[in-house]
Amino acid sequence: MAAGMEFSSNNALKRNLEKYAAQYATEQERQGSLGDGRSSIHYPALFLFVGDQVAPAVSAVQEINRLKWDNGEGVVYVQIGTENQEDARHRDRDTMGTKNDHYSAGAHSGYARADGLDDARSGSASDDGQVTRHVLPLSTIQTDRPSKTLRKDVHRSFHDSDQALFGLNRTLRRVSNRIAEYGRLYSSFDRIYVTVVTRADDPLNVLLPELTKLTETILAQSFKSVQTDLHVLVSEMEQVDSFGYASAAGLAFLRELDYMQGLDYTFSGNLLVTEDGISIPVVHPTSPLFDLVYILSDKNERGTGVPGGWIENAEIICRICLLKNRKQDADSSGSSTGANTYNNTSFKNNIRTNSDQLGYASAGFAEIRRPNKPIALAVLYHLYRYLLERMRQEPEWSIKDKLAFFGLDGASVERKVEGILPDEDLVSGMSGIMTHNVSFTDLKPLSLREAERALFGQGAEAYFRDNVVRLAEERVRQGSTEGSLRRQAEQSRTEHPEVGYFQWAAWSDNGFGSVREALLGLIRDKSVQLESARALLEQRQQERVEDQSFKRALFRDKQNVRNLIDCLLERVYVPKVELLRLENELQLLRVYDTEMEQLHTFSRSVTETLATLERVLRETAVESIAAADEYIGQNVMEYYGKVTEALIADLEAKRGRDVWFEDRHMGDMNRLATEGNERLLQRLMEVCHVMLLTAEPLRVPFEEELLLRANVTITYGDKNVLTRDDLFRRLYRTLEEQAVVRVRVFDYTQEHRYEEKYFFGDHHSAFMDYAAYAEETSRIYKLGVVYEERSSGVEKLNLMGGFHLEDLMVYRNGRVYYDSYTENGYELHPSDLAEKLSPMR
Repeated sequence: MAAGMEFSSNNALKRNLEKYAAQYATEQERQGSLGDGRSSIHYPALFLFVGDQVAPAVSAVQEINRLKWDNGEGVVYVQIGTENQEDARHRDRDTMGTKNDHYSAGAHSGYARADGLDDARSGSASDDGQVTRHVLPLSTIQTDRPSKTLRKDVHRSFHDSDQALFGLNRTLRRVSNRIAEYGRLYSSFDRIYVTVVTRADDPLNVLLPELTKLTETILAQSFKSVQTDLHVLVSEMEQVDSFGYASAAGLAFLRELDYMQGLDYTFSGNLLVTEDGISIPVVHPTSPLFDLVYILSDKNERGTGVPGGWIENAEIICRICLLKNRKQDADSSGSSTGANTYNNTSFKNNIRTNSDQLGYASAGFAEIRRPNKPIALAVLYHLYRYLLERMRQEPEWSIKDKLAFFGLDGASVERKVEGILPDEDLVSGMSGIMTHNVSFTDLKPLSLREAERALFGQGAEAYFRDNVVRLAEERVRQGSTEGSLRRQAEQSRTEHPEVGYFQWAAWSDNGFGSVREALLGLIRDKSVQLESARALLEQRQQERVEDQSFKRALFRDKQNVRNLIDCLLERVYVPKVELLRLENELQLLRVYDTEMEQLHTFSRSVTETLATLERVLRETAVESIAAADEYIGQNVMEYYGKVTEALIADLEAKRGRDVWFEDRHMGDMNRLATEGNERLLQRLMEVCHVMLLTAEPLRVPFEEELLLRANVTITYGDKNVLTRDDLFRRLYRTLEEQAVVRVRVFDYTQEHRYEEKYFFGDHHSAFMDYAAYAEETSRIYKLGVVYEERSSGVEKLNLMGGFHLEDLMVYRNGRVYYDSYTENGYELHPSDLAEKLSPMR
């Protein structure tokens, strides 16, 4: 149970750390302390997601745009699906679990409840301002289960339902009005860019012409021009359980897409619906339906799976949109001569394959940036490790000082014991006890014990027991010392804050030189004294009366008896009081020993908790580094260990060594530790963020930072030192290798391959200047540089186009399933469309 609770607690700590690192990374993306400037888009943008399966991409795209576009808050997103809200959330969580955590901070941020909106029979919509989700009322169609007529039924059901069209019209008009509300965020409102995103195997894309044209028509009432691109996401990695039907349905859509992109394609339909139920035709003139179509897979051109799956293509979608719709600043437009800007018309012409068919496009994306998450976690770990070392430092105290800290020095213990024994001279008061009439002559041959009994019977013992022993016992009960050791330690800690639970744990252990060892020594010594005192008392009680040295008076028997009583009290009962004092002192020391064990258990548990947090911090940092690119994440712990050490030294030189433990910063870490690691971690993250993460050494340009990290383990004179030119060559090569086009084609069939490559990076970056001119004399592709005010990284977008759908591996692989399902009675196309499709090539 304890192990399970610790595991759960550690997981909670790691979740908090991941949020902290993600927040820091987000701040760096959104300018933060680095001064990074984000791009802006020139014209309004609408993202239209078609189908239930593409729902996870909504939050991913939204989050990227929100982070990287200065006016990203004005972009509007629409997802048209058939699932209810809860089913969509469940599926989103399952799918998003495989997505790169770069977007996790914004996952599902675009969904809200649909309470109070349209009835499900006419289509319902929910929105949060930027994201609108519209559910088509296709309740009679089981879109989550393949049937022989699924795509055909979806198409028929939509056209048979007046309410479906009416609800969709109302949603899209609401969206159009919302876009108008964001007009102040854009430089021009003449044009709108529409980006349609769908999965090839989603049955709802059978309605792509209707959904696209209705959207364009409604938007055209507000904008002079509507430009629409399509991004088709194909999945080759996920097809395990339903690979057959998914492949057949995907190929069916690709065949329809070829028809939609034909130069002679036309479309008309009564799609506009007024509030009175009047239908108005929508016509698409003879031309391809989409300006450009991009095919993006979860496998790249080399056939290698893409980490994060098809959802990772969200970065490509966003970067293409920015490239086509970027606001051109005066500074960026006139930058270096290698900075060729993107020209959409030129790209379309270059990928055109022949007079009657447009080419398709794809893209690859790579980014190299400062590993912000690992950096935040590494700095946090090194700060905590330093603070923990400070807490572990032993003060140069003697054992006497340590005993005094716990109130175990001789004077302190003596004061406590004296407070237990009666203050008045009770022994002298015993002289008034009534005696028996015994002559001194009769007492002379007796021992002191026998003489006491002859004189007092049981009276003296009873008096001593009632007036001394019981009074001491009562005072012990009333002033119970339980917990007094810890109270004393806490009180002493206010005077000596440098002594905390690490010292408590060490001093209360049984080790050599510990307080516990000294306490046990005191107990042994006191036990010996007690035994000696008992032996001495026994010896005295056996002494004979006639051998005592008290003064005797001739012929005065009563006076001699009185003198004997005084001697008896002095020789027997004064030692009994001392014996009682020793017994109480020994009892007190043993109580302290028990409390010392409890104190050790308590302080040890706290120090183990502190050590656990250190392990969790290190594990989380190491895991985050391991998740980063091997080259980009190198030496993070080593380099930022030194950076953190230097920052700490600088802060302490300016503000004193105890600056960390001021109440406005960490305060009393020992007290915080008793409240639990989550509270301690929260304070630690706040202090680290304010005092370290905003410091100048963490604001250097990413290539300089990477160069410093690469050489942090290199000693002076080492020939393996990495130069700036070496670094630039590695970065350039790494970006090219990672920006592999994310679609698999047969190279030997692709006759019209055309490429353009674009870097996104800082105006003043030396690497960007290097990239702009690299391979200038040998490259056969267009190279562009998009300058931004960013210092935290560089990105590369590779565009490739000119291929046909039949060049795709997914097309060729899916054909066998398409043919088989068709032969087995599956109708994969609407009835009026099947006969219009070109023969399969």
